[in-house]
Amino acid sequence: METCRVCDLPVTNTQVVVSRGNPQAKLMLIGEAPGAFEDEIGKPFVGRSGKVLDRLLESVGLDPQTDVYITNVVKCRPPNNRRPTGNEIASSLPWLQQQIELVDPYVIALAGSTAVEAILAKKGGITRLRGQWQDWQGRLLMPLLHPAYLLRNPSKAEGAPIALTRGDLMEVCSRLNQIKQNSLVSEMDLARDRQP
Repeated sequence: METCRVCDLPVTNTQVVVSRGNPQAKLMLIGEAPGAFEDEIGKPFVGRSGKVLDRLLESVGLDPQTDVYITNVVKCRPPNNRRPTGNEIASSLPWLQQQIELVDPYVIALAGSTAVEAILAKKGGITRLRGQWQDWQGRLLMPLLHPAYLLRNPSKAEGAPIALTRGDLMEVCSRLNQIKQNSLVSEMDLARDRQP
């Protein structure tokens, strides 16, 4: 990725921001693009939005370091933290597709409208799609509100964005547990069938 020059972003950033977390995790979370702090540190979601994300993950029993692989659609910081352009997103998709294939998650959480548009090619607002399971290339996807949006809407009241996102993450946890349980049962059945 460091040698990629398909778009102009590598000229404006400090470094390529690939991922953080566990590359063997069964949950992958995809955001938009690195911000200034992420560009400086070299990891996604480590600024204020990242702290919100980590707290939400932990609140539903997910460890951000061991249970999740976190990345962005675009790996280089857009100037002034602007939203990535369509060309920048299109240029970054082969890298993201390769990450998805290598990590091979059961579930992908899409944080924000840029991630939803990049992966699902659906426009029309994250508030309409959040919390609804999507199917993409045989994988389950859950659109989530972006943590930056939660920072701008900090109410913890029932029905507020933070509570909705926590509920969506609880649904993700439940589905992950169900898939793991089904996989374990399938492995046990396979082992039993192999016995003489």
